[in-house]
Amino acid sequence: MVDLDTRLGPVVGKASADKLSKTFGMETVGDLLTHYPRRYVDLEQIDSFADLEVGQYVTFVAQVVDVKNIPFGPGGRKTRTQVRITDGRQYLNATFFNQRWIAKRTEVGSRQLFAGVVGEYRGQPQLTHPVIRELGDDNASFQRGIIPVYPATASISSWELERTIDTVLAVLDPLPDPLPGEFAEVRGWPDSTTALHWIHQPRGKGQWYTAQQRLRFDEAFALQTVFARRRHAFDTETAISRGWKAGGLADRFIDRLGFELTDGQKSVVADISQDLARPHPMHRLLQGEVGSGKTVVSLIAMLQVVDAGAQAALLAPTEVLATQHFHSITEQLGDLAKGGMLDGVEGATRVRLLTGAMGAKARKETLLDVISGEAGIVIGTHALLQEGVDFAELGLLVVDEQHRFGVEQRAVLVDRAEVTPHVLVMTATPIPRTVAMTVFGDLETSTLRELPRGRQPIQTTVISLAEHPSWLDRAWQRIREEVEKGRQAYVVTTRIGDGETASSADPAAAQPAALVDVFAALSEGPLAGLRLAMLHGRMPADEKDAQMAAFAAGETDVLVATTVIEVGVDVPNATVMVVLDADRFGLSQLHQLRGRIGRGEHAGLCLLVTDTAGDTLARERLDAVASTTDGFRIAQFDIDLRREGDVLGARQSGGRSSLKLLSVVRHERVIAEARDLAVRVVEQDPELSGLPALRRIVDELEASQQADYLERT
Repeated sequence: MVDLDTRLGPVVGKASADKLSKTFGMETVGDLLTHYPRRYVDLEQIDSFADLEVGQYVTFVAQVVDVKNIPFGPGGRKTRTQVRITDGRQYLNATFFNQRWIAKRTEVGSRQLFAGVVGEYRGQPQLTHPVIRELGDDNASFQRGIIPVYPATASISSWELERTIDTVLAVLDPLPDPLPGEFAEVRGWPDSTTALHWIHQPRGKGQWYTAQQRLRFDEAFALQTVFARRRHAFDTETAISRGWKAGGLADRFIDRLGFELTDGQKSVVADISQDLARPHPMHRLLQGEVGSGKTVVSLIAMLQVVDAGAQAALLAPTEVLATQHFHSITEQLGDLAKGGMLDGVEGATRVRLLTGAMGAKARKETLLDVISGEAGIVIGTHALLQEGVDFAELGLLVVDEQHRFGVEQRAVLVDRAEVTPHVLVMTATPIPRTVAMTVFGDLETSTLRELPRGRQPIQTTVISLAEHPSWLDRAWQRIREEVEKGRQAYVVTTRIGDGETASSADPAAAQPAALVDVFAALSEGPLAGLRLAMLHGRMPADEKDAQMAAFAAGETDVLVATTVIEVGVDVPNATVMVVLDADRFGLSQLHQLRGRIGRGEHAGLCLLVTDTAGDTLARERLDAVASTTDGFRIAQFDIDLRREGDVLGARQSGGRSSLKLLSVVRHERVIAEARDLAVRVVEQDPELSGLPALRRIVDELEASQQADYLERT
């Protein structure tokens, strides 16, 4: 019996199997058959040589007139292979570089298939490195009229893959179907075995297009079933209900706020409050615009849990962010955070900070308050995850900037607690719905789009040094003008520079600007006389805290920093930001940085400096940021430009994305439909006993790294 789990060796031969394993990492029949064609050549719709356009993708069946290898370069070590072809009326050159074997395999007079993008050489159209294949009447795909073209390498061509796949399909046994039968039938989809034949051996566009639809849905359905089972498992777990306490700390905190919560904040607070009151653990994602008030919402949730007699932990990725959260929360709570102190009020709690850089005495005091339960809210970095950090009763875990933590790290505190705590995950990077459904599919999602009343507009301008080099001088002058009005500014660089090879001490240099060099150049040049300070991630914790405190207190005019200020930093008096080498930042990252200004009563100005002359994509990206302050639009534009593997976190995990046909960027409708079906299937059959093929796929997916890095993105 040959099924998807069958090893390739016995089916295609040891030599071929070894080659496929070494080249593509394929071990099983399933690995090979899910290596889908990336496009198809329809022999009934081939192009002619007439009306060629540069940049057009064309497919020709042509006769070879001449083939020759032409040496070039120093000592003639390089080779240009020129294949001259004709369609019977006109002639065209196909050119290959450093591929001598083309001349040996391409006979004059033979009929060949050519497919590629039309280029131009010395004013004449040509094909450079096209797909080339000899056509014969004995070729199966030639007879069918549709030729699949596979992702290939120099060692294994598309045609070799096609022959190998044909060999496997000829002996493949009927496969059990992962979809409920009636679901596929209603849509006119073939069963999974037929779909594999159609996608590799189509007899027309209708077959490969339908097969793609069916197999794409299979991928989405498997992923969403993983998440549906997780959500179902959460609902069967028990947690202690942490209901709202009338007149408690949460109520008193809301009454003291100097502003009214937005409608969006009120709605999310209500959703979270209901989740916390359930006897099952909450697993919710809170995402929102920069400055939309996620921290206030999470603080209300933490106070609700404290009112219920438990503790809340806020896990932050950096010491700067953890410290900022600590100062912000204690300031907002005032005497509500002074439990056991003379100036505390009745029912007050304590807020404690725990980081790796704390001294032994401060750490010991904090740990005592944590284990005794005196500290109702504990804010910390990875130090919270270390052995010896024991809570009296952890009721809620809030994870800020989830993408900075692995799922295993998040699980440390959850697994250590005697009773399963509720979990609230926050991200300051807006996530389009299709990505959220796939990346955070096991979490219920709350979104804050509305900005609090009083937030000031931010003007964003791109400064191209290639086009307007003098504009940077104006940027420094603009900072001086803001400082003269009593306001403050940020200057952001991509790297620190200490110990690195300095690119230049000139902030306007084309190389990536280093923090230490920029700081020195500004202090001695255009910003001389102003109070400047540096901030970066390698500084000792107490020094970072001191610099941030001084900037927040207005004792520093300009903070020259790396992206350590990207999230969580709240200085309302800062009104201008200059981002050097802005093209080296991600779009959402630029949006996060920009969100550090315009937080007070004055409008903000963000200047994105770039020196990428002629790089139209880089300029397009920066113009996209400048054109809108809507983080969701920017996030969508960002992922549209990224590889699918980047979106799913494959780069972080070191592995490849398991998705072959499904795009989390483009296929929102497919993902949403798959999610609905997965929920229905899991509700009726949590163990998937009625769909063993689906259970096998889900088990494999859960056992792979994919299940982990989907949550890390």
